[in-house]
Amino acid sequence: MASVYIPVQNSEEEVRVALDQLPRDASDILDILKAEQAPLDLWLIIAREYFKQGKIDQFRQILEEGSSPEIDDYYADVRYERIAILNALGAYYSYLGKIETKQREKEDHFILATQYYNKASRIDMHEPSTWVGKGQLLLAKGEVEQASAAFKIVLDGDRDNVPALLGQACVEFNRGRFSDSLELYKRALQVYPNCPAAVRLGIGLCRYKLGQFEKAKQAFERVLQLDPENVEALVALAIMDLRTSEATGIRMGMVKMQKAFEIYPYCAMALNYLANHFFFTGQHFLVEQLTETALAVTNHGPTKSHSYYNLARSYHSKGDYDKAGVYYMASVKEVNKPHEFVFPYYGLGQVQIKLGDFKSALSNFEKVLEVYPDNCETLKALGHIYVQLGQTDKGQDFIRRATKIDPRDAQAFLELGELLILSDTGAALDAFKTARTLFKKGGQEVPIELLNNIGVLQFERGEFELAQQTFKEALGDGIWLSFINVENKSSIDAATSTLQFKDMQLFHDLESNSHHVEVPWDKVTVLFNLARLLEQLNESGTASILYRLILFKYPDYIDAYLRLAAIAKARNNILLSIELVNDALKVNDKCPNALSMLGELELKNDDWVKAKETLRAASDATDGKDSYATLSLVLIQHSANLYAANGAAVVLAEKGHFDVSKDIFTQVQEAASGSVFVQMPDVWINLAHVYFAQGNFSLAVKMYQNCLRRFYHNTDSQVLLYLARTHYEAEQWQDCIKTLLRAIHLAPSNYTLRFDAGVAMQKFSASTLQKAKRTADEVRTTVAELQNAVRVFSQLSAASNLHIHGFDEKKIDTHVGYCNHLLSAAKVHLEAAEHEEVQARKRQELARQVAFAEEARRKAEEQRKFQMEKRKQEDELKRVQQQEEHFRRVKEQWKSSTHSKRRERSDDEEGGTGEKKRRKGGKRRKKDKHSKSRYDNEEPETDMMDEQEMEDEEADINYRDEPQTQMNDDAEENAQGLLAAAGLEDSDAEDETAAPSSSIARRRQALSESDDEPLQRQTSPIRENSADMQLSDGEIRDGDKTNGDDVSDEEKQY
Repeated sequence: MASVYIPVQNSEEEVRVALDQLPRDASDILDILKAEQAPLDLWLIIAREYFKQGKIDQFRQILEEGSSPEIDDYYADVRYERIAILNALGAYYSYLGKIETKQREKEDHFILATQYYNKASRIDMHEPSTWVGKGQLLLAKGEVEQASAAFKIVLDGDRDNVPALLGQACVEFNRGRFSDSLELYKRALQVYPNCPAAVRLGIGLCRYKLGQFEKAKQAFERVLQLDPENVEALVALAIMDLRTSEATGIRMGMVKMQKAFEIYPYCAMALNYLANHFFFTGQHFLVEQLTETALAVTNHGPTKSHSYYNLARSYHSKGDYDKAGVYYMASVKEVNKPHEFVFPYYGLGQVQIKLGDFKSALSNFEKVLEVYPDNCETLKALGHIYVQLGQTDKGQDFIRRATKIDPRDAQAFLELGELLILSDTGAALDAFKTARTLFKKGGQEVPIELLNNIGVLQFERGEFELAQQTFKEALGDGIWLSFINVENKSSIDAATSTLQFKDMQLFHDLESNSHHVEVPWDKVTVLFNLARLLEQLNESGTASILYRLILFKYPDYIDAYLRLAAIAKARNNILLSIELVNDALKVNDKCPNALSMLGELELKNDDWVKAKETLRAASDATDGKDSYATLSLVLIQHSANLYAANGAAVVLAEKGHFDVSKDIFTQVQEAASGSVFVQMPDVWINLAHVYFAQGNFSLAVKMYQNCLRRFYHNTDSQVLLYLARTHYEAEQWQDCIKTLLRAIHLAPSNYTLRFDAGVAMQKFSASTLQKAKRTADEVRTTVAELQNAVRVFSQLSAASNLHIHGFDEKKIDTHVGYCNHLLSAAKVHLEAAEHEEVQARKRQELARQVAFAEEARRKAEEQRKFQMEKRKQEDELKRVQQQEEHFRRVKEQWKSSTHSKRRERSDDEEGGTGEKKRRKGGKRRKKDKHSKSRYDNEEPETDMMDEQEMEDEEADINYRDEPQTQMNDDAEENAQGLLAAAGLEDSDAEDETAAPSSSIARRRQALSESDDEPLQRQTSPIRENSADMQLSDGEIRDGDKTNGDDVSDEEKQY
C-alpha cells in the first residue's frame, strides 16, 4: 500500500498519508501540507494521485493552492517543483480545451492553460518541460507550425528529450509527413524503451498511412499486448479487418469494434464504424442512434463529418431527400477540402439531382471529379446534369470520357446512346451495340429497352432485316412466334381479311386449344415496333395480327388502333379506318393523333364539316400546338407557323408555281435556321426539289449536300437518293454512281438503290462509248462499270421477292442483255484505244529519250566548264603559294645578309679610326659633351635605318613581278646578292638625308660604295666581311678602352 510521509515541522515525527485512502475533502490534506510546510513535490504527488482516482476537483484544488501567491513567496527558492505544478495545471486545461465541444468554453480553457505556462516560463524560461507543455497546447489549438517551433527549442538543447520527440512526431503526422513522424516515434522508443503503449500506437498509425499494413497490424497488436483495453488499437485493428472485404475479416472486425465499444462506449470512431455496418444491414434506427451519440461526444471535424454522412445516408436510403440534403451539407461543412472526405459531396449531388437543383449538383460533382478524375459514375452524373441544363454536347463529352476510361462499362455506353439518338443516330446505334456486347460478355441479361432502341434505329436507317432480328431477340419466346414464322404464313394470310381487322376470335381459339396467350408488359413496345417493321416490309397481314394481339391483352393501347386504321386506309377502306380511329377515341377522346387522323379521313371522305370540327378539336386538345391537326386552320390563326408555311409551299410546288414556292421555302429556311429549337430538314429538301424541277442542278446538289451534312451527318439514304437523281439528270454519271454506292452502304437491304446504281452504270458506259474520242482508261472503266451493272442486275434477277420492291423480272433481263451488248461493243473500242495508247506511248518514249539525251549533253558541257574553271583556280592558287614561299626564303636571306653587313660596317669604321689614331701618334683629346651625346645616339639611329631598309626591301620585292617559270637554280644566290646590295644602298641613302654632317654616316656611305664590287662575283662577300667585321670590332673595343679621347679628336678632325 503506497503512502507518503509529511515531516512534522521542528520535530522528527512524520505524518503518514495512505494514497489509496485520501480524504474526500482535500482541505484536510491542504491544512497539513501548509501547517508543516511540506515540500512541494509532496503536493504534486498527492494531486496526481487524486487525478488517477478520478477526483478532478481535489486534483485542481491542491494544484491551484500550490501555485497561489503566498506559496510562491514562501517557496521562492524552489524552482523546479513550482514549475512542475504550473505545468500540470497547464496540461490539465489543455486537455479540457481539446475535448470541449463548445467553442467558447474551449477558448476559455486554452486561455487558462496559456496563463499557467507563461507563469512557469517567468520562473525559468529555459525549462524544457514548459516548452513541451506549450507545444502540446499549440498542437491542441491547431497551430502546428508554432508547436513545431516549441518542440525544436527543446530538441536543440536535448535531442533525446522523449516528450519533445513525441510532440514533434505528432506535428509531422499532422503535416502528412508520415515517414518523418515514424522516425521520431522510433527514436523516442530507442531512447526510452519503456514508453507507454500509445507510442507504439503512433508507430502503427504511421505504418498504416505509409501503406505498410502488415507492420501496422503488428504495432497495433503490440499495443494490445501492453494495454489490452486500448480502444484506439482495437478500433485500428477492426478497421483493417473490415477493409479486407471478406466475410471472415468483416466478422472479426465487428467483434473488435464491439469490444472497443464495450470498453469505452463514447469512442466516436467506433460509433461511426458500427453505424456504417448497421447501415448496410438495413438497421437504420441503430444507425441514427449511434451517429447522434458520436456527434455528441466528439468535436473533431473529420469524425463529425463521417457521423453526419452516416446519418444522411440513412435518410437518403429511406427516400427522405430533404433531411438527407441537410445532413450531407453538415458533413461537407466539417471538411476543409474535398480531398479529406469526398463522399458527402457525391451524396449531396445525388440528392440535389433528385430535388431538381442541377446547378448545385453540378458544383458538388465537379468537386468529386477533382479528387477522382477517372470516376465513371461521377462522369456519368455530370453528363446527365449537363443534358438537363441544355448543354447536350458537353454532356456527351463526359459520357464519352467515361466510356474511354472504362470501356467495359455497359451502362455508360447505354447512356451515351440515349444522348446521341437525337443528334447522331449512327453513333447512337454503335454505342447501343457496344453496350449489348458488354452485357453479353459480362454474362448479364441484355435489357429489353436496349434491344428495342437498337431495333428502332436500324429500322429508321432502312436496315430492316437487322431490325427484325433485333426485335425478335428482344421478344424471345412467346405466342407471337407462331404468327411471325414462315411456316405459318398461309394461316396468317387467311386471317387477315378486311372483315377481321377487329376480330379477336383467333386468340380465343388459341386459348381454348390450351395455348398460353400472354404478352409481358415490358415487351409490348417491342412487339408494336416489330409489327410496324413488318408493315414497312409489306407484310401488313402479319402486322395486323400482332396489333390485334396487343389489343387482345391491352385494349387501351391506342397506337395499335391507329396502325390498324392506317392499314385499312392503305387498302382504301376509309370507313373501316374511321371505325378503328373511333375505337381509339373511346379510350381517349382527346388523343391528338387520333383526332388528326380522323380529320384527315373525313377530308378524304369529303365530309368537310366534320373534318373541320375534328381538326379544331385536335388543335384544342394540344392547346393549338399540333401543327398537323391545324394545318387547314393554322395560316389564319398562326401566320408565323413554319410547318404550315412549309405545307403551303409544297402545295404550290405541286401545282407548278415554283417561283412562289421557292420564295416561301427560302423564308421558312431562314426562320428555321435562326432557332436552335427548330429542326426542319424537309425545308432544305423541298427547296432542293424546286431547284431540281427548274433544272438548276448545281444549286439542287448544294442544297441536298447541305441538308445531309446539317441534319443527317451524311447518313440518310433517302436524301442520297435525291442527290443521285440530280447527278443523273445533270449527266454527272460518276458522281451519281458514287452517291448511290454510299446510299447502298447505309441501306444494304434497299434493292431499289441497287437497281438505280445498275442503271447509272449502264448509262455512264453508253455515254462513254458514244464519245468521238476515248482513251483506253475510259474504255477500261466503261468495261468495269458494265460488268458491275451486269452483276447488279443479275443479283436482282435472282432475288425471290422482286414483286415486293416493284421490279419487273423481264425489264431486269432486258437491262442485262443491253449491258452484255455494250460489253461486246466495248471490246472493239478497247482494242482501238489500246492500239492508239501504245502508239502514243512510243511517241512519248521517243520524245523522252531525245529530251534525256539533250539533258545529258547539257550536263556534260556544264561539267567540262566546271572542271576547266576548277583547274584554273587550282593553278592560280598554286602560283600564289609558290610566290609566297619564294618571298619567305628571300626575306630570311635578306635578314641574314643585313646582319652581316652591319657587322662589316662596324669593323671598318672601328679599324679606320684605329689607324688614324696610330698615325696621329696616339694623341688624345678630352671628348666634349656634345660629341659624346652624338655618339651615344648613334645606335638608335642605326636601328631606325635598318627598319627603313627592311621596309624599302619589301616594297622593292612586291614591286617586282617576275614569272615563276623564268627562275633558274642560281636565282636564289643572285637575288640574295642583289637584295643585300640594294638594302645597303637604301640604308646609306637614308643616312645621307638624316645626318649628312656626321663622320660615321660618311664612313657608311663609303662602305656602301665599296660594296658594289661583289655584285659581279659568283660568291657572296658576306662571310669575308663578317670575319673582317669581327676583327675590326675587337680593335674598336680595345681602342675604346685606351684611346677614347683620341677617337673623339679624330672624329672632329675628320
